[in-house]
Amino acid sequence: MKPAPFDYVRPDSLGEACEILASDEDARIIAGGQTLIPMLAMRLARPAKLVDILRLQELHGIRADEGAIVIGAVTRQVEVERSEIVRRSLPLLAKALPWVGHPPTRNRGTVGGSIANADPSAEIPLVAVTLGAEIEIANPPDRTRMPADDFFIGPMLTSVMPGDCVCAVRFPVWTHPRVGTGFHEVSARQSDFAFVAAAAQVALDESGRCIAATLGLGGVGDRAIRIDVAPLIGDIPARKKIADVVRAATGNLEANSDLHASADYRRRVAATLGIRALEDAFTEAVSANGASP
Repeated sequence: MKPAPFDYVRPDSLGEACEILASDEDARIIAGGQTLIPMLAMRLARPAKLVDILRLQELHGIRADEGAIVIGAVTRQVEVERSEIVRRSLPLLAKALPWVGHPPTRNRGTVGGSIANADPSAEIPLVAVTLGAEIEIANPPDRTRMPADDFFIGPMLTSVMPGDCVCAVRFPVWTHPRVGTGFHEVSARQSDFAFVAAAAQVALDESGRCIAATLGLGGVGDRAIRIDVAPLIGDIPARKKIADVVRAATGNLEANSDLHASADYRRRVAATLGIRALEDAFTEAVSANGASP
C-alpha cells in the first residue's frame, strides 16, 4: 500500500517545529521513522503534515549532566548502543538495547521516537520507567521535565500536548560502588515485540546488603510499570526471598490478553522473568567486587 497524501516540512529550529505542531493538530513528528513509516504505508496513520526534526542539532547527542545521562531525542539507538558513557553509567540501558528491533532498525531508530511512540512492549520506555528517568519536553519558550511514570499513559498514548516536542531523556546515574543489572524478555522471535520484558537494577553496600533495588515490567499491561521490591532493601537477599518478593508483587498484576498471550500467561512469565532479572543483577553486583553473598 501507499500512504495517504501529506505535506512535508523540515524546520530550522526546535521553536519553529513546535509552532508548526501547535498550528496543525494533524501534524506528526518524524525522525527515524521506524514505526511511523510502516504505519503510513498501511494507512494506520494519516497525518496531514510530517515535521522532520532529524537535522536539529540541539536534539542530538549523549552527555553527562547533574547526576544524569541526557540523551537527545533524535540520537540514533545505535549511537547509544555503542556509547562508552552509556555502558559505564547506564548499564541497564546498554543491556536492553540489543533487544530493540534489528540492527537496521536501530541504525535508523531514535531514542526519542521510541519514547514518544509509547509502545507497552518497547525496551527503552521500560528502562526509563525502571530507572525513574525524566522526559524533557519543549514548548517554547518553556522546557519542562516530566517523570516517565507520568509521561506514559497507555498504549501509544503519552502526556505530550499539541505543540509539545520530546527533546531529550534524562536517565539518572547510580553512583553506588556496587551496581548490577539484569534484563530478560520473551517474544515469538528474536527482535519481535516482547510478550513480557523485565528490567532490574540493584546496588549493594560493602557487606553485600542491598541498599537500592528497582524492577520494571513491560508488555504485561497498557504501559511499562515499576514493581515494588522494597522488601529486598537492607538484606543480603537469598534466591528464595527474591522469588517470594517478586511473586507477591506480581500476583495481582493487571495483564492484557491478546492473540499472542493470555493475561494468566503474562502474569506467570512476569514473575519468572522478574526473578531472573533480579538474580542476574545481584550476581553481577556481587561478582564485580569479588564479594560473597
